[in-house]
Amino acid sequence: MTSVITLLTDYGLEDGYVAACHGVIARLAPEARVIDVCHLIPAGDVRRGAAVLAQTIPYLPEGIHISAVDPGAGGSRRAVAIEAGGRVFIGPDNGLLSWAVRAGGGARAAYEISDDAYFLRPASPTFPGRDVFAPVAARLYAGLDPAALGPQVPVSGLVTLPEPTTVLRDGSVEGEVVSVDRFGNTQLSIGAGDLQALGVRVGDRLGVWLGRRRFSLPYRETYAAVPPGELVAFADSAGLIAIAVNCGDAAQRLGLPPGAHVRLAPASR
Repeated sequence: MTSVITLLTDYGLEDGYVAACHGVIARLAPEARVIDVCHLIPAGDVRRGAAVLAQTIPYLPEGIHISAVDPGAGGSRRAVAIEAGGRVFIGPDNGLLSWAVRAGGGARAAYEISDDAYFLRPASPTFPGRDVFAPVAARLYAGLDPAALGPQVPVSGLVTLPEPTTVLRDGSVEGEVVSVDRFGNTQLSIGAGDLQALGVRVGDRLGVWLGRRRFSLPYRETYAAVPPGELVAFADSAGLIAIAVNCGDAAQRLGLPPGAHVRLAPASR
């Protein structure tokens, strides 16, 4: 039996949306253990949802993973169930699941969730998390074959988000902001290994290029290694380089939204 059902949404915590999803699962699969991954994804921010899910998946038990971040809810986009390794990912086919599916070993099979026999009735077109994803997850937990949900979808036909890019050249590494967390820390696509390949070690200083702006900052083990209010770079819990302000908001100070391009190099260059 599947060990867990997880939930990631942009529903927030001010309303009853998350509780409704929990309630549906509890009614249909009362024995299921449910883990809340996050419900504070910025509204409609598919990229942020994809990053949080992909970076959390390696630490979650195999199971059924519901994700609902969909600015097109109620439109024509399809809902899908994707088998990857020992997991089933459920959500909108808008790229939200793509990075986590890759982190889970790649899609083995995918199905359109279209058989309304497994939905709540009547199903609201604007609340698929409650009326489609939650009851489907509960029934999969109880042993339903994902193939029963609807027609098979070619894996190559699934919507995917472009993978964050990283390029090493000319003694520097170019990347982009993958996501910004609630503290304003900016996570880059550049890994700690990329800096190591350039000869940069913890304790050194980094040269940073943001478009035409250039400055340097210390590369340390944690943001607390610099005084409050100071900028710092460090390898975060995902092994990616983050730019932060100790007790501050680096994204706001530097104007670094997700997708912004960043170049790093040893400060002497």
